[in-house]
Amino acid sequence: MSNVLIHFAHPALEKSRTNRVLIDAVRDLPSVTVNDLYEQYPDFDIDIDREQDLLLRHEYILLHHPMYWYSAPAIIKQWEDLTLEHGWAYGKEGNALVGKKMMNVFTSGGPQEAYTETGFHQFTVRQFLTPFERTATLCKMIYLPPFAVHGTHRMTDEEVLAAALQYRTLVQRLTADDIDITLAQQSVYANDLITQPYSL
Repeated sequence: MSNVLIHFAHPALEKSRTNRVLIDAVRDLPSVTVNDLYEQYPDFDIDIDREQDLLLRHEYILLHHPMYWYSAPAIIKQWEDLTLEHGWAYGKEGNALVGKKMMNVFTSGGPQEAYTETGFHQFTVRQFLTPFERTATLCKMIYLPPFAVHGTHRMTDEEVLAAALQYRTLVQRLTADDIDITLAQQSVYANDLITQPYSL
């Protein structure tokens, strides 16, 4: 079994429909820690020791957030800037996170086809997420493809619940070490890895 740490970042959760359902679908899973960054640090005063300890105790690090201006909400950047210290997370002697797996989990109001080089946004999701991938690589972690929920503005309640079940299944499979990492790295989305659901 592996431990999964979900850094959840939504600055206006009370206005969110999809992210509330998604995060509620995984809160009760064993071996999963949900770290709500905006709830934990409303003043952005990150507790570095606490955050580094959480990283050390988990094998998978998920950054769960809405896609804001082609990136994550500001507290994710604050968390990275303060927590991933030179000499600890990266650099010649920064080996604390070697071999851990990191991925983004995000929601987007735009449809999936908008995130292509010929689509509305003119770039792919992976291109927009390049800073996260490079951060993972610099910290000697393995970056996995994102789990994405696109088109949230037009989703029905049933579609939101289906996405939440898919997310729950993904996290269950991560804790069970039931993901082929090599195959995952060849995928565009982590969603593509989920074919058989586990349980609610």
